[in-house]
Amino acid sequence: MPVKQPRPGELDPIETASRDEISALQLQRLQWSLRHCYDNVAAYRKKCQDKGVHPDDLKQLSDLSRFPFMTKSDLRDHYPFGLLAVPREQVARLHASSGTTGKSVVVGYTRNDLDHWANVVARSIRAAGGRAGDMVHVAYGYGMFTGGLGAHYGAERLGCTVVPMSGGQTEKQVQQILDFRPDIIMVTPSYSLVIAEEFERLGIAPQDISLKVGIFGAEPWGEGMRGEIERKLGIDAVDIYGLTEVMGPGVACECIESKDGPVIWEDHFYPEIIDPNTGEVLPDGSEGELVFTSLTKEAFPVIRYRTRDLTRLLPPTSRAFRRIGKITGRSDDMLIVRGVNVFPTQIEEQILRDARLTGNYQIVLARDGHLDHVEVRCELQREVSGKLPPATVDDIRRRLQHHIKTLIGISTRIEVMEFDTLPRTQTGKARRVIDQRPKQL
Repeated sequence: MPVKQPRPGELDPIETASRDEISALQLQRLQWSLRHCYDNVAAYRKKCQDKGVHPDDLKQLSDLSRFPFMTKSDLRDHYPFGLLAVPREQVARLHASSGTTGKSVVVGYTRNDLDHWANVVARSIRAAGGRAGDMVHVAYGYGMFTGGLGAHYGAERLGCTVVPMSGGQTEKQVQQILDFRPDIIMVTPSYSLVIAEEFERLGIAPQDISLKVGIFGAEPWGEGMRGEIERKLGIDAVDIYGLTEVMGPGVACECIESKDGPVIWEDHFYPEIIDPNTGEVLPDGSEGELVFTSLTKEAFPVIRYRTRDLTRLLPPTSRAFRRIGKITGRSDDMLIVRGVNVFPTQIEEQILRDARLTGNYQIVLARDGHLDHVEVRCELQREVSGKLPPATVDDIRRRLQHHIKTLIGISTRIEVMEFDTLPRTQTGKARRVIDQRPKQL
């Protein structure tokens, strides 16, 4: 399908600026943001005082490494409004994380914050190939989750027609796509496969689906998953990145002409990569933990916020800003199996090497005595399910087991199941890992 290249004058001037111009703007905005947070957030001011640093110490961008990190624990410790940098009455909207591991993370936005957010999401959709007049089907969840409303207002800012479907009701999702014929879908990658399976059930081929582009985020996904989505829906699959604490979707987004990693909108978000164990700043190109500092947020500025996402900073390609590589996992989601560090996306990559397997899978961890045991449950594609002889299914199982052992370094029990055996997500993010091991006391 033809890829929409940006036309002259279509991009924001900063998207084609020189590195010196970008750095100068970043320094100016960083000095403001650091001072704003220090002056108005008592908890962060105390962190700085305890470390012996002051906003006046920031003379150049590299000086940021002297300042303390913010973490999710800080946000939960000061729940709900303790980290706001403006009076609560100036907050135009609140969003929050799901809070599955403790108290929710609550984030506030001023009207200026919402305006910036809409602009960066509009920029992201444009980078993904969207243009004014396109119809955007939003299947991210609405409500306190940032995905639905973040995508919604960004699409409207770009001049698109928005279908605010939210998550779930898969049959209705597909019927509306058939009836309205949208150009773009914004959804989690795992739920997009559920939608694709409904198209398959109805006998609708990828070339007969109106969608041209999918903008996928909110969970890690690899190149194998990209290929599966593109094949099943007949679209270009583009990666959008964001998180509630930093803004929501639209912190970074891939460009459709290159699809080589999300471009960070560096005029609003300053990135660093650190060693997750020592906190040392690593050079561009090194694998480590992604850290963000907001440059324009008023209500809820974050300074050196540890995302826990593991990735690399890459040089610019389609835009003047740096990119992030695919998120390989999270430092707090890493599984340790018999001393080996394992991320679910590594196992996903091996599963999707075989075109006969779907992207739906589960990793079940258990312990027998002192030893960890790993079971990987995966499914056959609809078109081969129930049609392969047992010997072929056993060969698929043995090959996957071999690949995981050779390339990841752990022994597994593989169960190859028939299509539609594993549970499907109806709310967005799939539950990939079931850890049944007893908790360490």
